[in-house]
Amino acid sequence: MKKLVLIFTLVTSYSAWAQGDIDAGKLKATTCVACHGNDGNAIMAQYPKLAGQHADYLTKQLADYKLALTSDGAQGRSNAIMAGMASALSATDMADLGAYFSSLPISPNTTPEAAIAIAEPLYRFGDPERDIAACISCHGPRGDGTSLSGFPKISGQNAQYTQLQLQHFRAGTRNNDLNAMMRSVAEKLNDDEINALSAYVAGLH
Repeated sequence: MKKLVLIFTLVTSYSAWAQGDIDAGKLKATTCVACHGNDGNAIMAQYPKLAGQHADYLTKQLADYKLALTSDGAQGRSNAIMAGMASALSATDMADLGAYFSSLPISPNTTPEAAIAIAEPLYRFGDPERDIAACISCHGPRGDGTSLSGFPKISGQNAQYTQLQLQHFRAGTRNNDLNAMMRSVAEKLNDDEINALSAYVAGLH
């Protein structure tokens, strides 16, 4: 029953976002180029690739950045740079940007061999002894996530960006994950595991 309630919550949470316009989003994305690249594939590894990400997920993140600004960090997702970028965006702007970046192909990454031994068991099976859920249960075997449930695509993402987000979840400085799911996982991971998982999912396909 609890699983059914969680699924319903996820679906209703992410079904509310309006469908955006790709062409309108392309025009509005000119200010995003400096950090996220001309094609949504950020060259600087500390920034996320937006290309190929689920539109609803991108829309929600933009809304969360704005929410953090308007709530003095009490809600949403705090980030000084993105708060300024999102502050003037309307719900329509956010949906358009989400639709545009979602329509672009993500550039490929590779997984270093050294990361597999640590990361693959955690990704596929978790660690029941430490109450760590398997990453595959939300992000899928290929790291594609699910748009309907709001789980992001992590395959192909810049490893450094993923590493930073896991560190933020672990520290509690990022807290816009539904039902604290990412925080509950990340708080049990050590540095070596975070580094390995970040590198592993970068090339997952």
